[in-house]
Amino acid sequence: MANSTPTLPPLLAQVCARFPRAPGAWLFVAGLNTWLRPHLPDDIRTQLAGRLLRVQVLDTQWVFDYTWNQQGFEAVYRPAVTPDLCLSATLWDFYQLLRRDEDPDTLFFHRRLRIEGDTELGLMVKNTMDAIDLSELGAQQLWRATLARLGQKARGRFMPAATKQR
Repeated sequence: MANSTPTLPPLLAQVCARFPRAPGAWLFVAGLNTWLRPHLPDDIRTQLAGRLLRVQVLDTQWVFDYTWNQQGFEAVYRPAVTPDLCLSATLWDFYQLLRRDEDPDTLFFHRRLRIEGDTELGLMVKNTMDAIDLSELGAQQLWRATLARLGQKARGRFMPAATKQR
């Protein structure tokens, strides 16, 4: 029996591929900072410091480069630089990983998840993700917290200083 996975319709994939890179990376990093940052142990934060990580969503052609600094995850906009670690999969497969409906090892061995770069860093990221209890923050709470964080950042970046002081 063939193992078929859902894919985006070609027209939708083409539209997604035209999205500008920066807003998507900003949203991605805001989600990581809202959901993942509070759960990262100090030793993991130290190992991530200054390392360039990349997530590629193959069917949408989205690429999110990011790193860890003292405050949290930060989007990086240097696409020509080779990342220390690159995780590539389709949108559906990343969704399955997030929901824990699929195991990263299974996706890797079925060639649906590609892990390229520093093997030790890849194992550390995978083991860290496996160790985090996703039930601590439900999907609705995740979206609310992410949107609230984005709102705070947007107010800080785009509002004039006189308006901020009110």
